[in-house]
Amino acid sequence: MHSDEGIARLVAAVRELDPKPRERRWVSVSFCVLDAVYSIGAHYDNHVVPVVRRVAADFDVESPSVEMSVPEAADPVPLDAFLDRYTSVEALVETTKNRQNTSTRGGIRKADAVLRYAEVLREHGVLDLDDARRLLTDTVRLDAAESALRKVPGEGGAGVRRGYLWMLIGHQATVKPDRMVLRWLARHGAETTPDSTRLFLRDIAQVLSEETGRVITAWEVDHAIWQAARTSSMATKLSSREPESDRT
Repeated sequence: MHSDEGIARLVAAVRELDPKPRERRWVSVSFCVLDAVYSIGAHYDNHVVPVVRRVAADFDVESPSVEMSVPEAADPVPLDAFLDRYTSVEALVETTKNRQNTSTRGGIRKADAVLRYAEVLREHGVLDLDDARRLLTDTVRLDAAESALRKVPGEGGAGVRRGYLWMLIGHQATVKPDRMVLRWLARHGAETTPDSTRLFLRDIAQVLSEETGRVITAWEVDHAIWQAARTSSMATKLSSREPESDRT
């Protein structure tokens, strides 16, 4: 538990980050699945984005992500088309050029996890983004789907991968409390379990919403922290390197 003073410090720290509304979204549920699976334990820009873009290009999708203001359109890569195209793990690896595993010890290929995720979602009536969003509003169906998704290796602590998938699909109250977010919160005196983090971010979002008169979502808070943590990490790495001009 945290004191009111501790929560107030967290709110003040996040307020300084100036959380912004989500700017872009993936145009296909297949891209959301790829992002959710490949992003666990991987550098987002170096590994995850290229994976999605390669699959999108394989389906002749020029813009796999769009601004939030762009009107919804038909999902260009529904899960049945995705699974028809990639009938094996190696077929997906060939396109993604990524052979990462869900874990360094005893894990499966992330490509394998993606195909298993896609199959589970299809079995529970999800083929496109509209289906996925309807699933999020049906507690019974969602519980059944989550139970099956939970069995796919690479789940992550407290269902981080599943939570991130729902966030990508459009559940703005769902967050992905990854390691950078947990570390940022720890530096500000907060507990660092994924479950407690979800509660903290929702509470912070509610306080900031009341202060600003604008609905600020848990996603916005989570993303602002993630961006700040990533910027700090990159700055630390750069400062630890020798300047090019000093090398002999």
